[in-house]
Amino acid sequence: DPDLIPGKLSSRFVVGLTTIKSNNLSGWVFGPFGVPNAPSIADPELRKKKLNAEIANGRLAMMAIIGMFFQDGLTGSAWGDWALYTDSPLRAFESELGVQAPVGFFDPLGLSKDGDAETFRRRRVSEIKHGRISMLATMGYITPELVGKFPGYLSPSANLKFEDVPHGLAAISKVPVFGWIQILIYALYVEASSLNFGYFDDSYNKLAPGDYGWKPPLLATADPEARKKKLNAELANGRLAMMAIIGMFFQDGLTGSAWGDWALYTDSPLRAFENEIGVQPPVGFWDPLEFTKDGSKENFQRRRAVELKHGRVSMYACI
Repeated sequence: DPDLIPGKLSSRFVVGLTTIKSNNLSGWVFGPFGVPNAPSIADPELRKKKLNAEIANGRLAMMAIIGMFFQDGLTGSAWGDWALYTDSPLRAFESELGVQAPVGFFDPLGLSKDGDAETFRRRRVSEIKHGRISMLATMGYITPELVGKFPGYLSPSANLKFEDVPHGLAAISKVPVFGWIQILIYALYVEASSLNFGYFDDSYNKLAPGDYGWKPPLLATADPEARKKKLNAELANGRLAMMAIIGMFFQDGLTGSAWGDWALYTDSPLRAFENEIGVQPPVGFWDPLEFTKDGSKENFQRRRAVELKHGRVSMYACI
């Protein structure tokens, strides 16, 4: 019915496969949850809060029920007991560093399903390296905003001061050519030193992943349990930093601000829907696949109705 808003449960009542609409002829009026003759929520703020909660819980339930299906299919148990999935190729790596609660060994793309230890080791080396770089890059975004910049000149020959270099991606065009050459040389030195200035096999097969001979003060320890805890923390923080720096790049590129001020992204087609139900912190209007970039209200309403329906069915299914 095009006259009904998405998700409105006061539209129909089914008795013996007969649809009865809310109208003067049938005499049926439906309130919250489709309860016959129940009053609607009069307070607009309370109504908005409850509708937002329904959408949020429905989204969570859709993810949850899919997870339950996968767990049940893989383990034969509705609760996904990992001990029952004896044929899993991931068991070869379930005792490795980085296997942490609540997800355990997380490999949604199945990259390690072949059980190849050499390939796993190469990816672990890359993960640690990218995680460390991302942690430094994330701090590089944040630190100048908090403590300021170095005094003096970045390039005396170009009359360029440190304070003249903007934050974020805008700084790329400000760094002189010879500055980039120095950065490249240093990066090559770091890469070569990580390989012990030898062949790749020296790094991937002989050295422990991420162990390049430097023992950082206050972090290095001989206690195996403390060492395992700190290495797990490094992996977890590195993974978070990889996601964070990519998010910062997107925010900076879209808004022109290193902090991603939404108010600066005036050309966003998503603004047509930023005041809709379901737009909630911390992500705001979340549409990573840009289904709504065309700004079509008709398509948005159709998708919202489908989202509400699937969310409600999923909440029932989870319960």
